[in-house]
Parts: sequence; structure tokens; C-alpha cells
Amino acid sequence: MADIKVSNLNLWYGDFQALINVNAYFTQKQITAMIGPSGCGKSTLLRVFNRMNDLIEGVRVSGEVLIDTQNIISEETDLVSLRKKVGMVFQRPNPFPLSIYENIAFGQRVHAEGLTKFKLDEIVRDSLQSVLLWDELKDKLNKSALTLSLEQKQRLCIARLIAVKPDILLMDEPCSTLDPQGTSRIEELMRELKNNYTIIIVTHNMQQAARVSDETGFMLLGELVEFGKTQDIFTNPKDKRTEDYITGRYG
Repeated sequence: MADIKVSNLNLWYGDFQALINVNAYFTQKQITAMIGPSGCGKSTLLRVFNRMNDLIEGVRVSGEVLIDTQNIISEETDLVSLRKKVGMVFQRPNPFPLSIYENIAFGQRVHAEGLTKFKLDEIVRDSLQSVLLWDELKDKLNKSALTLSLEQKQRLCIARLIAVKPDILLMDEPCSTLDPQGTSRIEELMRELKNNYTIIIVTHNMQQAARVSDETGFMLLGELVEFGKTQDIFTNPKDKRTEDYITGRYG
């Protein structure tokens, strides 16, 4: 289990500053939603936590991001173990073009050598159970993951992360491609998962943020304008910019 403490975080893409002096504390076993208009820095902040921004040329970062007291921005950070600890679910489900079974087993084959078939079977079963897919798929494990519905694919991607036992789940617009019913079921799943994980979700859907999150951060033009309990952010925001966004005056 891990919490995240962000202090004086700045990030540049070349000359453009995408994050400006961000300070926040993400509590373990809670869901934190990041809201704000497109291009405000929400996804950039999310990708700091597993160093995915490193893949973009010309990125510079300053400040401190502590996960369990380790500053993950430091050059000494082992990115393989960081990304095992901090898993990410993307906007569009991206299962591998493999069987359902192999999608879950893949991370284990990479991170844990020498696992027995019995142990792998157990991990696949437990991971699918944790995302409430086992009963639906237990007789179809050899079928291609690409044959699943969008919602099932998104659950499978979450199960694939859970199989490698992360502490933190990052979710970047995880319901944006789903219909209302699929969205509702993924939200239900998030509430279940927060008993065991620190969850940070980026969403354009303010109703979703209000429904599922314990805490909310509002971002605008690279700044974290306001951060606090979700109920307070939505009913009694301290900053006029937050109020203007929530009431639909812009964004």
C-alpha cells in the first residue's frame, strides 16, 4: 500500500511548462479524481507517477514525488520496479493480441521467473475474480482477448495490472469509451478495488468524479488550483476558478 506526496513539481515539454509548482498528497486506499479542461495537465501529472513522460523527447522535471519515501523523479529510480508498483489503465482498453489467460500471465512471466503452471493458474483466477470477470470467462480462457466487449477488455486490463501486485492504480479516462452501463460497472469495480489500492483517476466527467472519488483535484493551465475532499470541492469550492468550472461557466 502506498501514498504519494508531490512537492513543488514542475514539468516542461521543451520550452512549454505543462505543470507549474504542483503540491498534493494522494492518500492510500482512496480514490482521487483529477478534473479540469482538456490540456490542463491532468494526464501529464498522472504519467509522472510511473515516469511515462520519460518516453517523450525534451521532457524536464523538477521537484519531488515521494512514493513510500522514495523520490521517484531521481535518476537512480529503477523504472521496471516503479512500473510494477504503479500500474496504469488507459482511455482505450489495450489487451494484448493473446488469449485471455496469457494477457494475465504475461506480467508474471516478465517479473517472476520459474512460476509453476499451478501458481500461474491461481494468479489468473485471483486476478479475474478481483475484477469480477472469473465467472464470465473461466471457460473461455484460451479465447483471444480481442473478442471481448469494450467493458470486459477494460476489466481485463485492470486484472492484468493486479496480477503483478501494484500498490497504485492510475486510470486515465478509463470509462470514456464505455456506454453508461459499462461505466457504472467500472465505477463499482473502482469502489471495490480501493480497499486494497491507492487509485488516481483522470476524468472529464464531473458527475463521475463526484460519484466515485474521496478527494478531487482541479487543474487549470498546468496549476493545481484546488485539492481536497470531493464533497467540499463540489459544494463549497474555495477558489472562484473551481466554482466557475464546476458550474459550467467554462471548460
